[in-house]
Amino acid sequence: MNDNMSPENAEPTTESTESVTTPPVEPTPAAPVVPEDAPTQEAVAPAPAEDTPAPATAEDTAVAHPPAAPATPAPRPTPPSPAAMKPHPPTTASATQAPVPAPAVASNSATFGRVAEDGTVFVRTPDGEREVGSYPDASHDEALAYFARKYDEIAAAANLLLQRVVQTDLPVHDGQEALRALREQVGSAHVVGDLANLDSTVEQIATALKAKAQVEGEARAAARAEASSQREKIVAEAEQIAAQPTDKIQWKSSTARMRELLDEWKNLQRAGAKLDKPTENALWQRFSHARNGFDKTRRSHFARLDEEHGEVKARKERLIAEAEQLATSKDWGQTASAFKRLMGEWRQAGRASRHDDDKLWARFKKAQDSFFAAKDEVVAEENQEFEANLEVKESLLKEAQALLPVKNLAAAKSALHSIQDRWDAAGKVPRKDINRIEQAMRKVETAIRDAEDSKWQKTDPELAARAQSMVNQLESAVADLELDLAMAREKGNEKKVKELEDSLKARQAWLEQARGGLQDSSR
Repeated sequence: MNDNMSPENAEPTTESTESVTTPPVEPTPAAPVVPEDAPTQEAVAPAPAEDTPAPATAEDTAVAHPPAAPATPAPRPTPPSPAAMKPHPPTTASATQAPVPAPAVASNSATFGRVAEDGTVFVRTPDGEREVGSYPDASHDEALAYFARKYDEIAAAANLLLQRVVQTDLPVHDGQEALRALREQVGSAHVVGDLANLDSTVEQIATALKAKAQVEGEARAAARAEASSQREKIVAEAEQIAAQPTDKIQWKSSTARMRELLDEWKNLQRAGAKLDKPTENALWQRFSHARNGFDKTRRSHFARLDEEHGEVKARKERLIAEAEQLATSKDWGQTASAFKRLMGEWRQAGRASRHDDDKLWARFKKAQDSFFAAKDEVVAEENQEFEANLEVKESLLKEAQALLPVKNLAAAKSALHSIQDRWDAAGKVPRKDINRIEQAMRKVETAIRDAEDSKWQKTDPELAARAQSMVNQLESAVADLELDLAMAREKGNEKKVKELEDSLKARQAWLEQARGGLQDSSR
């Protein structure tokens, strides 16, 4: 139902339908002046202003023809009588026609009242009759219909409010304000109708508002709990970021996340449920403490980092100064070693700020490249001279490799000495070929040396004596085992026989090896 709907916008009843078919004719002349001695609503006390005859602009003005009833649904209407359902012939209203009585009220409100002979209107309530007022210069039916119509308007407003409370999302506060106004209206109303039913409707509204207030309260509590949980998550994450070890913090991402958490907090404050002050203050204190702690740590870290960068920059500038002095040196070997040392110190110096470090490295590399470019030019010239020396050594290497395998040790040694003398006289070879050709010559020299060592070992008297001693010991052991084996066989000790046979086989194998070594040493 539309919250802006009023009793005037409700669907018409049977009465209003008939009113369309046969519209009442209202008199056009001005309202007559009410005499000063017109009867009042109350017989003893002065009547309220709204029920006292007043000028024509007042709602309750006692005029000969009261305003027509609005097309509003009466609360809990009763079906109209068959007579009321009969169509009336259409009439045309004009200023010259005689006044006609107001149409019958399509509700049973009038049945709760009566009009006394003197025109005083009474309403029946569960506590008895109560005087309502009077309608001067009007018939009893018109007077009763007028006060019944006032009841219907209040009842329609009460039913509308009940529907808004029950069927729409009308806020409880607005509903309570409307109920307060309705109670005041009902309490001071002089109407004819089912007042007990109207009071019941008012109480239904109050009960519905109470239930709605409880639901809204629970919803607000749930919303506050959810808002508190969301902010607790924000605070917990901020505390977790702030508690990271300084050496493990990703400063860029952590700083950006702290800003995002602050934006999330502000959004929850603007659009989320409101928290109670103690809870919100406690959470904010924790959040603020985490943010301030992180910010303090960040400033301290970058201040220390700036100091370290300054120290690194100073160290690298000293290395650059030394490198720039060495850049023009012609002492190729010693300067190359110096640059190697400087490079090691550069790596150990650490990193300055990105902006400074790139510039520092460019200066250092320029000095280094300048030296090695000059050195490479000289080496290139030398390599041209060394190519001829390489050809000589390649020929000498082939001559040396032809001595292998060694067949005549004395002749091989003599030839190798001659080759070595000519090798040294040939001079340097290009740097790229030094390792290859030197290693190849070393292999020939090692092979001839190994052949010489092998021959010496075979002719060593001490080695031959040790071999003969070993043979003698093994022969004695074999003889003893053969004797023990014969005795075991005589006694029939199969287990002992098996052990002695195994030992005898092992000693005989060792003896054969020892005799072979003895023969080699005697050659």
